[in-house]
Amino acid sequence: MGNLVEIRNLSVSFDGVPVLHSVDLQVAQGEALGLVGESGCGKSVTWLAALGLLPSKATITGSVTLGQTELVNAPRPALENVRGGRIAMIFQDPSSALNPVIQVGRQMTEALKLHRGLRGNAARTEALRLMDLVGIPDAKGRFNLYPHEFSGGQCQRIMIAMALAGEPDLLIADEPTTALDATIQAQILDLLARLREEMRMGLVFISHDLGAVAQVCERVSVMYAGRIVEQGPVAQLFDRPRHPYTRGLFDAIPRLDGPRTLLAPIPGTVPDPYNLPMGCAFSPRCSHAQDFCHKERPELLRQRDGRALACAYPLPEAGAHKTTMEKVTS
Repeated sequence: MGNLVEIRNLSVSFDGVPVLHSVDLQVAQGEALGLVGESGCGKSVTWLAALGLLPSKATITGSVTLGQTELVNAPRPALENVRGGRIAMIFQDPSSALNPVIQVGRQMTEALKLHRGLRGNAARTEALRLMDLVGIPDAKGRFNLYPHEFSGGQCQRIMIAMALAGEPDLLIADEPTTALDATIQAQILDLLARLREEMRMGLVFISHDLGAVAQVCERVSVMYAGRIVEQGPVAQLFDRPRHPYTRGLFDAIPRLDGPRTLLAPIPGTVPDPYNLPMGCAFSPRCSHAQDFCHKERPELLRQRDGRALACAYPLPEAGAHKTTMEKVTS
């Protein structure tokens, strides 16, 4: 199966300061890709750049192709045909994404008019169908309510319904469950998984929640300081993480089984893009770093088992043999 979207050598700088460095990502039709890492690692910037949604001070280089269409530096009309239509994005705070002074039904019919040309009763009927699809109870009776009359989870469902209005090939979910309680999070995750299967959409799931990524995604890419540091199939990478940063993310998760133990947070913080350390950006926080790590930046290398890794001294894998690697090229 060919890739729906291919990102090659994507770099972004703001006023000359690099924040994203030669990122490569691919999403196939119907596939779910997880993108994880701490805040400030470049997860959202990657896809905002791909859709041309960054401010004018951003300089974007590289390539983002949707089928045969190049999106980087594409003219505005071409991007407007893609955004919300072929690629839709939902954000982590529906209360700020929905207009508080416009009825929800009207906001949905405006999306249907823009992306599918539906008007009047046809738009209303389709909006009600989408509200039913995402699990809004009594959609007809709540069609003319305002966003503040819905719960947080219901507002997120409305945002998902609006994203589906254009029948997208790819849905980008940027921290869609962050502000929701655990029960509603589970419902939203189940909804995304079901919709992806029913509509054969590609899905990019951006999250801090590794458990949610494991539930929804087949592949995962780990980002740190604007670079991909490890990527591979979810089951393989979650079971045997080899980059010290990935291992640190797992060690910081509280466990509900076994004896109580202190969490092991990763020391320090994500470096400021204005003051990146020499060599590996993670080396100041890495207990496994050696002299080489503070001088040279490791390239993203692909292993024979399918995963890719950017680490000069990866963690050992139980029972693994030394593998031949090849550079992940654009």
